[in-house]
Amino acid sequence: MSTSTGSAAAAGQKADCLFCRIARGEIASRKIYEDDDIVAFHDINPAAPVHFLIVPRVHVENLYDADLKYQALLGRMLGVAGQLAREQGANDGFRLVINNGRVGRQEVYHLHAHVLGGPSPLGSGFNRL
Repeated sequence: MSTSTGSAAAAGQKADCLFCRIARGEIASRKIYEDDDIVAFHDINPAAPVHFLIVPRVHVENLYDADLKYQALLGRMLGVAGQLAREQGANDGFRLVINNGRVGRQEVYHLHAHVLGGPSPLGSGFNRL
């Protein structure tokens, strides 16, 4: 199977993963940044005026699986967060959230960081039981 087609999973990706498919361009998204390692796009259900995701192109389920071999990739994700947040209008601060596992309310099991911000301070972001 050729990896040049839109339906073929690239090396290090899963064929049926939503974020792998977005990274490959098989599913449309409102991308704001992409390079060889990561892609950033607007969240389809924003929780703040500025809300986008930063996603590695390689499939890593979550932080449990992101050991030190992913150090440079994780650094890259954090390294672009501030610049992209400012470009999207979060000029007076933002929140970076990585949901991990069931208890952490991870919905898509492909590592990703939510960047949230806007003109007004964000709420606490924590639901207490």
